[in-house]
Amino acid sequence: MSTVGTSEFASAKPAGAAGFVPALEGMRACAAIAVMLTHTAFQTGQVGHSVMGRVWGRFDMAVALFFGLSGFLLWRAHARAAWTSSDGPPTGRYYRSRFVRIMPAYLLVAVVALALLPRSTAPSGSTWLANLSLTQVFVPYSLTDGLTQMWSLSVEMLFYLLLPLAALALVRLRGSAARWRVPALLAVAAVSLSWAWVGAALPLPPGVNHHNWLPSYVPWFVAGIVLAEIVSAPVAWFAPVRRLARRRVCWPAALVVFAVICTPLGGPVTLDTPEAWQFALRMGLGGVLGFLLLAPLVLAPASEPSRWLGSGFMLALGRWSYGIFIWHLVVLTAIFPLFAIVPFNGAFLKVTLLTLVFSVAVAALSYAWVEEPARRWLARREARRSAASSPAEAAQARIEPPAAEPVAPVG
Repeated sequence: MSTVGTSEFASAKPAGAAGFVPALEGMRACAAIAVMLTHTAFQTGQVGHSVMGRVWGRFDMAVALFFGLSGFLLWRAHARAAWTSSDGPPTGRYYRSRFVRIMPAYLLVAVVALALLPRSTAPSGSTWLANLSLTQVFVPYSLTDGLTQMWSLSVEMLFYLLLPLAALALVRLRGSAARWRVPALLAVAAVSLSWAWVGAALPLPPGVNHHNWLPSYVPWFVAGIVLAEIVSAPVAWFAPVRRLARRRVCWPAALVVFAVICTPLGGPVTLDTPEAWQFALRMGLGGVLGFLLLAPLVLAPASEPSRWLGSGFMLALGRWSYGIFIWHLVVLTAIFPLFAIVPFNGAFLKVTLLTLVFSVAVAALSYAWVEEPARRWLARREARRSAASSPAEAAQARIEPPAAEPVAPVG
């Protein structure tokens, strides 16, 4: 890493101000593997009340990192428009992009899991419909084998749907009034922590958990949204935060926050229901954790790229991270009978390595055969739509296809 003085750091253009940030792709890969680790640890009986058992169980906090990534990348255009008093991104194209990025590969894995994975009883029609429509967090007992991690994708899709409305709610805070956007966002995140108690008071049917709904995770999304506001603001603004964004400050602090979450303060690491205050504390600390992990990557000077997270190897894993997310539980379920391993009976290292190797392989195929063709189809379609109104926009769309968008979270 090159050395940058304090004053130069405070005035340099942040890496995340615009365009593709390679380090975020590498960080996404780390998060995907972290969540895979917590699932292999659980399935091999490693998650429990020991110190390491709590650590493995709390690797699920990588979901906070994914939600923060989505908040940052998708809000950045809205923040830039507010600080420059320019037009925001077109809503129609945004929705089309999100749908094409997520659904083709997801529908494939959902059909495979529901139709082919062995289970004691066949999935009901409501289970099929809930999983295919990503509404399983609202339908009783719809989280099923091979797809239980998709609660987080259901939350993410609702966030996608509501994000333009959130931007509209802040539309008056533009230009000179944009300085109030960060305080307003932090206030919303703080108020959302009350959902731990409010949601518990709702008359929900058995099999529906209010912890799996979007209001629970507002602080995690807001962590990335606030970073998007900071990188879009004039370089003289938020200088103390940007100085603290050096890796040697934020990442040790993130380790401390993670350690606190691993204690009983963060609630049980098993499937037991946490106390409302434990859940609220974990949601708040998860937002802090996501902010601390992402801030060094997006607020550091653009002249200081991350050599490891931005390496070719990590970029490849980042491209495949969505496939790792959606396929790894299907792969994990198949690993046990294929290699004659008894679930919840050890063999953590063996199961983890096998799951990682096969998940990466399947994810690479998913990216090459489903995700990338769908993205390119949308890019061509958007270019044709632009050609109808502006030949210049069409040419630009062909030159710069939408390749730096966030993928879904893992959990």
